[in-house]
Amino acid sequence: MTINRSDRTSISATGSTRTVRTARTVRSAFVKPILFVAGAALVAGCTATGGSETGTTTTTNAAGGSSTAAAASPADISADLAAMTKKDVAKIAPTRLAEGLVPPTNRWFTGLVFGDQPQPVFPMPLSAALTDQGFALGLPNVTVSEKTIMGGNNPQIQVPLGAASMKVTAYDTLSVTSTYADAGGKALGSVILVQGSPFVTYTAAADQSIALEPIFKSTSTPNTFTTTVDGHEYGLVVGGGATVDDAGKVTLPAGSTMTLYGAPDGGTVESLAKLAADPVVSTSVDHAVNGDTVSTTLKYVTANGGDTAIVPMADQAVDGGSKGTGTYASIYGTMDLYTGSSLTTTAPVTEPSSELDLSKLSDEDKTALIEQIKTDTASIDFAASATDTYFGGKMLYRASNLLTLAEQLGVTDAATTLRTGITGELDKWLNPAGCQTAATKCFVYDENIKSMIGLEASFGSDELNDHHFHYGYILYAAAVVAKNDPALVEKWAPVADLLAADIASAQATEDFPQYRNFDPYSGHAWASGSSPFADGNNQESSSESVNAWNALALWEQVRGNTDLYNQAVWMMSVEANSAKLYWTNTDLSEFPAFTHKIAALNWGGKRDYATWFSPEPGAMLGIQLIPMGSYSTYLAGDTDRIKANLAEAAPGGYSAQFGEYMVQYLALADPAAAREQLANLPAEIDNGTTKSYVMAYVFSRADASGS
Repeated sequence: MTINRSDRTSISATGSTRTVRTARTVRSAFVKPILFVAGAALVAGCTATGGSETGTTTTTNAAGGSSTAAAASPADISADLAAMTKKDVAKIAPTRLAEGLVPPTNRWFTGLVFGDQPQPVFPMPLSAALTDQGFALGLPNVTVSEKTIMGGNNPQIQVPLGAASMKVTAYDTLSVTSTYADAGGKALGSVILVQGSPFVTYTAAADQSIALEPIFKSTSTPNTFTTTVDGHEYGLVVGGGATVDDAGKVTLPAGSTMTLYGAPDGGTVESLAKLAADPVVSTSVDHAVNGDTVSTTLKYVTANGGDTAIVPMADQAVDGGSKGTGTYASIYGTMDLYTGSSLTTTAPVTEPSSELDLSKLSDEDKTALIEQIKTDTASIDFAASATDTYFGGKMLYRASNLLTLAEQLGVTDAATTLRTGITGELDKWLNPAGCQTAATKCFVYDENIKSMIGLEASFGSDELNDHHFHYGYILYAAAVVAKNDPALVEKWAPVADLLAADIASAQATEDFPQYRNFDPYSGHAWASGSSPFADGNNQESSSESVNAWNALALWEQVRGNTDLYNQAVWMMSVEANSAKLYWTNTDLSEFPAFTHKIAALNWGGKRDYATWFSPEPGAMLGIQLIPMGSYSTYLAGDTDRIKANLAEAAPGGYSAQFGEYMVQYLALADPAAAREQLANLPAEIDNGTTKSYVMAYVFSRADASGS
């Protein structure tokens, strides 16, 4: 089934119109490694002139000991890049980025860097709006309607700097630094925004006076001031010789600081004053895979090496930590306050997979499935396959899953046809020099935007939209077809490794940013390349994001790169956990006016029961299921919630759009009911799957345990 998504203008709950984003059309069992390895520790330094994101890898051995090795990195990326066709094809370019920095696309703060005007950003628990003249910040006033949970930009504290320009001059894993200059280009100072921090620190580069709006008044705590706006209390702490007069004007000598912050509900400005006086200067993230859990450790370095305030995303499982007094409201629910220099969250492991377990199928089921495999194989025309990165990738994914079924069930002729066709297609897509002679089904490296971009692009992929969705399908096919063929692995590795680095580089290099899409603090990826929106960045298809990290893990496994395999397992597991927390199984008890079961489109500043392509209830759930691979059992576990989600999404039955995926989803809760619904699938199956695979998925569900 092909879904035509038309471009649309997104309207916020307050009625502000934002830039149109190009709409995106909807778009296994490998041998486990002997050792499970903790992922790369991503140490970042954020400075006034540039950022870096480097790291180490901790390997846990069978005896429980550990050792530290070099940071994970794809094999010989420089040689891979040297062989690539270089071409300037990206349709976006940074307008407010210091020279020498890799453009930070697909980030929570990307809206600061691209476009004619900077957009508001949402580091949580605050919002921040930076302009060329100064900046503003605020805690959200969360409002709720039937289809929207709105936080949005809330510029309650205004900091007019009298500047003429602003640009991003540094960033690391969790923070971004922006520097202001006067009309002559002389630096006035820099502001650092940090995910999970209630503090925003401005460091003066030159002597200056700033009249904050509204006026802050002194408290009983030295160098600490306060103001209240619309029920929100805000604090101000100055250091390094800065002063505040009775009229609220802040005088900052060069090198001095002022830190602004929002007080938590149930807490006070004074309770955070000591922490605010030691500003955060850099951040990093450690990650690990340990047995049946993964962990993410957010690390914050302050100017004097002290503790700080840390506010993790709502509903994430915190491992230990020192809980502070008070909480913060957010569109994702109440956020708890912690103190310390680091905080660790955990999530259950989601195992990478490319095969369904067909061992318990009855002879009758096998016979029916074999006949359907033959039919579906005959329907695939590789010569007429899609030429863009999204639909081309989906075709390869569909054919690869069909190949796996054919090989599992001994349908030799079909398997041979499929393997030959997929290999031929991947030979085109993964040829480093393919774009020298072809206009489609090939990749170039854009040296300006620092990204791999496919020709032809689709749904804004040349604006850096959705790379993880697109490239995940291609990496998956490459991993499935090449897993027992070292020669193919070697042949495809130069381009496939670069696609992996494009969406998930373990560390920042001069050629790729760290991760690109994945946000360790939020626990999920962001889809928009340039984020030209007043509500921050966004992601719609949580399931295609999980699919991307599954594909990454499988590819790194055939490459024999254990470190990057475990990084992918971490990303996949965290994303799968967040997909349930914030999309399919989200706890909406704090938002009773929101009357739907799921949040289909999550932003930095709001959450919508909406998609980019359809208002239908089936689209809201379906885009969280596609492509329902063998690993999609992460969606299981709450049978009542699955049935409630389906009741809302498919009130008229499963013959509608995405019905095939919803039947698979039903099989996670009620396999017998799902089997009955196989007769009611849509007449046209989505182009990311086959009727064979839907049948096999349902047949393979012996129970609803999620295993």
